[in-house]
Amino acid sequence: MTKQARPSAAALLLFALALQTLAQTTPPKQPQKTPAKTTPATAPAEVDPLAEIRRTTAISLVTSLADEARDFSSPVLRARVQARAADVLWETDTERARSLFRRAWDAAESADEAQEQRQEEEKKRQIAERGYFSIRNGPSLRSEVVRLAAKRDRALGEEFLTRLDEAAKETAERNEAALKDAERQQAATNAARERETPAAIRQRLGLARQLLEDGDVERAIQFADPALGATNMEAVDFLSRLRPHNATAADERYTALVARAASDPASDANTVSILSSYLFTPSFYITFSPTAGADSNRFNSTLLPPSDAPARLRAAFFASAATVLLRPSPPPDQDRSTSGRAGTYLVIARLLPLFEQHAPASAPALRQKLASLVPDTPEDARDARRNSALTRGLVPEDPNRDRVQESLERLKTAKDSAERDAVYSDAVFDAVAKNDPRAAELIDKIEDLDLKKQLRNYLDFETLDDAVRERKDVSEILRLARAGELTSVQRAWALTEAARLLAKAEPGRALEILDEAATEARKIDAASPERVRALVAVATQYAALDRPRMWELMLEFVKASNAVSEFTGEDAFILVNLRTKFSTNVRSTSVESFNIANLFDALAREDLDRAVDLARGLKHEHPRAAATLAIARAVLAPKGEEKARRADAR
Repeated sequence: MTKQARPSAAALLLFALALQTLAQTTPPKQPQKTPAKTTPATAPAEVDPLAEIRRTTAISLVTSLADEARDFSSPVLRARVQARAADVLWETDTERARSLFRRAWDAAESADEAQEQRQEEEKKRQIAERGYFSIRNGPSLRSEVVRLAAKRDRALGEEFLTRLDEAAKETAERNEAALKDAERQQAATNAARERETPAAIRQRLGLARQLLEDGDVERAIQFADPALGATNMEAVDFLSRLRPHNATAADERYTALVARAASDPASDANTVSILSSYLFTPSFYITFSPTAGADSNRFNSTLLPPSDAPARLRAAFFASAATVLLRPSPPPDQDRSTSGRAGTYLVIARLLPLFEQHAPASAPALRQKLASLVPDTPEDARDARRNSALTRGLVPEDPNRDRVQESLERLKTAKDSAERDAVYSDAVFDAVAKNDPRAAELIDKIEDLDLKKQLRNYLDFETLDDAVRERKDVSEILRLARAGELTSVQRAWALTEAARLLAKAEPGRALEILDEAATEARKIDAASPERVRALVAVATQYAALDRPRMWELMLEFVKASNAVSEFTGEDAFILVNLRTKFSTNVRSTSVESFNIANLFDALAREDLDRAVDLARGLKHEHPRAAATLAIARAVLAPKGEEKARRADAR
């Protein structure tokens, strides 16, 4: 065996010394620490390549649409699309968005001026033919641009508002110079009757109200303040809406209005009536004309309860109101107030019970003033049993009052079947308003078959609308959809709503009902926009139940939309028309599921490329623009903002 050589003692000694030296010269190794997790605030954001591609696609879509909008045939659409495109792009490219807002403003200015010119020509035509005019104002596109811009940039909103104010003044001066005597008299009558608020003030307060609804309370106050210098319905209504958000700010501004009213010689009984709304009938206003006519305005769908304002605020109102109402009345031929002597009587009579309750010291003088105005006020107007305007909003209606029977009393004086049918029609409306089961029985008494059919449609749709929105009664909805006197678009909507209500509990049954709705939609004339709206409603519900069928139906939707130039994609309503020999009643009911914005939002979240292809397949400007903007919003809008937008749409 070969022996291994062993290290000598000297070698071992030298090795030990080397280890010792190495230990002395090498720093001790520190214990390793676990790296701390980077906080979200400092961590580099992880870039999602797919999300970036989606954003780039959406930005390109909106930018191209905004450029295309400059050549749209509709001046209204030119302005709206550029303004909405600016709103969509604001968070992504503020400078481009600001430029788009300015382009939208220029387009809106041209469109509004053209509309004003058409209205002036129509006024002159009507005056030449009948001596007076009656014109319904169209939408103010500049106001729409201001509203969107102000939500993004207060300074830009103020700039546009200033230009809007200046334009309104120029228009008023130009119109005043051009008005003929008959036209001027009619305009004065309208303004007196309606207490018309100047356009610039109305637009500013409309913007402030929108900001308030969006939850931007401070900015709403800032925009409203310049318009709160005089008493009008819009100003008081804004303060009523502001009060739940900031009672101190609302009460302070109301107090200032009350003080100005007392010192303003132009204040009259209608000024007092409007101011009283803030305390006793929020969002509900009544004014009176010199001929004792009443004009009521409701700024909210339901009457709000009286405010819980402090006693000092009520005291300030009653002191100011007494000052105005107890002013000496000028002779009738010199009275230029909006209320006149008869209107003043009616305001005092309406508010006197409130004075007796809250400011009894002023009541005797007001009763004396009331007595002095009796000769100037018709007897019927003074009778609270026949003139409901004296108590409306202040005193609950007598639950035992039978308006249906009151209408039927007129049958005694009806001369022929047409007049009898008119009486029965009025009684039907009274019955529907009170959910009175006599409505169907009254319709059966009508002799005119066409009128009978119209009234049955009116009654059935009212019942359907209540079953959908209030009672959510699927059985009743389906009964009416299958057996009621409804149009095809009404049936299709009813079926889609029944499917929506059943979607979670019975998805299989809901799909069967949707198939039935699609069949009903296809019965509608291919040349009617209602066919396209119905298909949109069906596809919207398919989005929650059967995505493949949704995409399949979208091809049919594109074809139907391209066949109807009147379809806009935003005309989300159902009309119920009732025309008789003596009157015309048209009711418009909003239907969210008819709006293609909600549908294309769902499509974009499911498959962006397919949604874009469908939008590009729409040949008409309006629906294509609406679809494109909805797709871009689905990608670019912050989650909270998009959620709020859809809630607002509902």
